Amino acid sequence: MKQLITALLLVGLVHSLAVAQKYERPKVLTPSTYRGDVVPQPDPHSLADAKWFEVFQDEKLRTLIDEAVRYNYDVHEAMAHVDEARANLGITRSEQFPTIGASADLTTQRLSRDGSFTIPAPVKRDRTFGSVLLNLFSFELDIWGRLRKQTAAARAELAATEEARKAVLTTVVSDVATTYFNLRELDFELGIAKRTLESRRESLRIIQLRQERGVSNLLDLRQAEELVYGATEVIPALEQAIEQQENFLSYLVGKNPQSIVRGLELTGQRMPPSVPAGIPSDLIERRPDIRSAEQQLIAANARIGVAKAAFFPRISLTGFLGFESSQLTSLFTNPRSVWGLMPQLAQPIFTGGRLKSNVRFTQAQKEEFLVNYQRTIENAFREVSDSLVANRKVKEVRTEREKLVETLQDRVRLAYLRYNGGVANLLEALDADRELFNAERSLAQARRDELLSVVQLYKALGGGWQ
Repeated sequence: MKQLITALLLVGLVHSLAVAQKYERPKVLTPSTYRGDVVPQPDPHSLADAKWFEVFQDEKLRTLIDEAVRYNYDVHEAMAHVDEARANLGITRSEQFPTIGASADLTTQRLSRDGSFTIPAPVKRDRTFGSVLLNLFSFELDIWGRLRKQTAAARAELAATEEARKAVLTTVVSDVATTYFNLRELDFELGIAKRTLESRRESLRIIQLRQERGVSNLLDLRQAEELVYGATEVIPALEQAIEQQENFLSYLVGKNPQSIVRGLELTGQRMPPSVPAGIPSDLIERRPDIRSAEQQLIAANARIGVAKAAFFPRISLTGFLGFESSQLTSLFTNPRSVWGLMPQLAQPIFTGGRLKSNVRFTQAQKEEFLVNYQRTIENAFREVSDSLVANRKVKEVRTEREKLVETLQDRVRLAYLRYNGGVANLLEALDADRELFNAERSLAQARRDELLSVVQLYKALGGGWQ
């Protein structure tokens, strides 16, 4: 028996080295600079290194983000997943240790006086006996590292869920900021629409007076009415969108639909003066979704070792230690002590290809997680590049639209002066007014897009979960 155990231990040492699946991070080609970054030399500092309350300066927005981090349902669900993975790690890790339990039994028996055998006179008919045992149930000797690999896989899955929780936080912060800026842009558009409506109503009043006095014709009156109705129909649509944005924002912060307290105006929002992207190779360490994908890959790698260890015998020990006696009064005396130890060895011989298929299954899972890891990295670089390009280009769009609005404002002023002076017809003034209204709304959208480009860049770089 000693020789057999020694031989098994030696074989186990050799095969455990073969079973072990040492993880090595896959090599990924990272660009030297982000495409779309105007900085020739990457800045080691990144926008993602800043806390979300440092990036967003609107106090009301900060309050909303803080409420979302506390009460958002996706965040709570992610935290529950972390707790679930932590508990699963505890369950898996417990298999490496012996399970110790205690048992006790008590039996009281009365023998028949006229049964199949005769009871001697000194012997009592009533007997009480019992046992107290400390049981050691099936403690497996982890020679091949199967249990250690299972624990390593569970620990990696816990790390993956923790990183996934951080990714959820990043998404929630981004969603709250995006929805808030959309809401402020709609507020700004509503203000433009109401201001334009008042201006057009005043122009309509003047044209009505001119038409009554015979200075203007009925066509001018109908054209002026058309502009009034055009501005009027925009207002209900904007009010609908505003309430829907408020409802969605309430949902993000874990509340029933309600009005949202506003902070700074759209034009008063302050953003960081610069948005450095940082060094591209740091993105792999910073983005939680990439780290989560890598931990899933580590877990899959460990499960291959578990599958390979199933080919080798399992050695377990089962034992007990305690006292057993026919008289309770002498239960704990030395002659009544009992113990037992039973080594067990189980070696699979024929499984119909199940063990080999399980190894191939875990290897295929690892390849799947490897593809997911590589795809997550490539997608991260794409998102950063898209955000950098958007941040730069949307500024150019906003600048040009500001110039367009200034030009149209002057054109409207001059057109109405010419009309009131009888030099031009009303159509020129109405066309200029219509184009100005559309341009002002487009400018508001460009200002919102400029804010959203910073939000998207912040998310793409992995910020917001700190």
